[in-house]
Amino acid sequence: MTRLIKLVIAFGLIGVMSASPAAMAASAAEIDVRVKETIEQFKKNVNGAEVFLQQASGYLVFPKVYKVGVGIGGETGEGALLIGKEVVDYYRTSSGSFGFQLGAQARSIVIVFMTEDSLNKFRNSEGWKVGIDGSVALIDLGAGKTIDSKNIKDPVVGFIFGSKGLMYNLTLEGTKIHKLDKS
Repeated sequence: MTRLIKLVIAFGLIGVMSASPAAMAASAAEIDVRVKETIEQFKKNVNGAEVFLQQASGYLVFPKVYKVGVGIGGETGEGALLIGKEVVDYYRTSSGSFGFQLGAQARSIVIVFMTEDSLNKFRNSEGWKVGIDGSVALIDLGAGKTIDSKNIKDPVVGFIFGSKGLMYNLTLEGTKIHKLDKS
């Protein structure tokens, strides 16, 4: 890759990562529409998803989390916490990484709180970091598979997927989630 292309990508990454959160923020109404679409996609791709979500104490939906990386990577996205089918709060997820990486991608994330205790710990935190404040068990399912909620014993379960179904070998470790003020 030529030096010029590397510089252009690096400056683009710096621009994306340094943009003010207020400038990138979506309205509550925009997030609500995207969250609803993401939940429908999740239900379409995974058999049993609707029943699974009904059994949850709450679930956090990030319709699009954008990741960009050129040696140093960053990702961010906005979403909503639902209890039942009602949006109760809005959140931003963000993380950074170092190492061999080049490119960009978008993915959707659904984090399901299976117990009241895990949901309350999340809601009462000042900023929740995966792996420190709470562990998230990622469920690897291909499109068209079924969730067997009887075998899921973890209090917090995560699903990462894209437009072509669930994606494999991904992590949420080190991801920070903090509440947004959308009032």
